[in-house]
Amino acid sequence: MAAELHQRGVEFDLLERTGAVGASWRSRYDSLRLHTARQLSGLPGLRIPRRFGSWVRRDDLVSYLEEYAARHRITPQFGVEVTGVERMADGWRVESTAGTYEAGAVVLATGLSRTPRIPAWPGLSSFTGDFVHSSAYRDPEPYRGKRVLVVGAGNSAAEVATEISAIATDVRLSVRRPPNIVRRDLAGFPTQVFGIVLRRFPVPVVDALTSMLRRISVPNLSRYGLPGPMGDGFSQYLRSHTVPILDHGFVAAIQTGAITVVPQIASIDGPDVALVDGRVLRPDAIVAATGFRPDLGGLVGGLGVLDEKGEPLIGGVHTAPEAPGLYLVGLNIVLSGLLREVGIEARAVGRTIARTQSVETAAVR
Repeated sequence: MAAELHQRGVEFDLLERTGAVGASWRSRYDSLRLHTARQLSGLPGLRIPRRFGSWVRRDDLVSYLEEYAARHRITPQFGVEVTGVERMADGWRVESTAGTYEAGAVVLATGLSRTPRIPAWPGLSSFTGDFVHSSAYRDPEPYRGKRVLVVGAGNSAAEVATEISAIATDVRLSVRRPPNIVRRDLAGFPTQVFGIVLRRFPVPVVDALTSMLRRISVPNLSRYGLPGPMGDGFSQYLRSHTVPILDHGFVAAIQTGAITVVPQIASIDGPDVALVDGRVLRPDAIVAATGFRPDLGGLVGGLGVLDEKGEPLIGGVHTAPEAPGLYLVGLNIVLSGLLREVGIEARAVGRTIARTQSVETAAVR
């Protein structure tokens, strides 16, 4: 977003609460790779280098973002946290830890993973083992020889459980809702392309096609506790706002018994973890890969841009009638690849701001 504004000659302030470019990527687990193909994940104005391979590692992506910032002469004000965004008669007032900013437009590009989502399990505080959210997970070594319960049905849960299963004594995966699973690529062809092509098709058509794609690429895992969606994989994504698990080792770990699937947690009492089916587990550690939330209520909760769950109602170039000039970029879950969509949204918002706010200051966070 900053690069697009800079390119169009729009003056702006770029406020970043952390101390480095790509901070949210730096903090993720060591083995993380992009789930989207390198060729489809570059930002406008700079391709991701071919030397980073088809599926870009976390550290390589951080290097790419640093190069992107340098190439586009992006100089964030680090260590500045926005605490409030208020509509004025002729623009916007942004309150921050560095003072007050006034602007003709504001862009929130704080990311989908701003705040970890910690489950409200009864008795969680009494758990006597080790508990971490996946945001604090780095590598499997601390779990060597231990009994580990991983909770979640997304890509982080699948990847964390798979790599821990190589060195742990026992790994259970607690799943509330059986996920949709597809291969990350088919014969070298990124599955992401299907998300791009099919996004404009009617929902029933996409359901049928995604169901067929799963049948031809992923074995039936019902006997292991992971039945596929009932012919509505795309509808499940629309309901849950959760992208499919992109398999590159998870299915094999399930089939070999390295990972055992169990139902959701009902409650915790000291060392005991009760499941909804009545079973009681005694794991040495719990890793909650239970996702994140954009957590924008404290910033823009009263401006008509969030639904009752705090999820964005607008995105990209679209604004709310109550909040003209307030844009949200990169805050919608998409099957076509978030980095790709960020570039598309930033381009459109950059054009709009340059056209309507050419002599105003745009505050970007």
